Amino acid sequence: MIATIAQVTDFDQFLGTFSTIGVEKRKEHGCKGTHLFRDPDDLNRVWVFFDWEIEDYQRFLSDPEIPAIAQKLALAEPPVKIDPIAQYDA
Repeated sequence: MIATIAQVTDFDQFLGTFSTIGVEKRKEHGCKGTHLFRDPDDLNRVWVFFDWEIEDYQRFLSDPEIPAIAQKLALAEPPVKIDPIAQYDA
């Protein structure tokens, strides 16, 4: 599981790109699924949880097509990866 937080300038543009081009590119790099949450206190902040192995995620980040796709996401700044501190079965 990989989690990120991103600030976007245009949520609709972000969602349109994330749910189309983004899906294709993530699948290409081994992502098994994504959960997207919109922050209720800041509608331009999104929380994304990826079902992804860290090695595949790192290959995704180094893909030369990613900067152009990131531009289409209407990001206000680069996403921040959140590091886990614990895992529980329930």
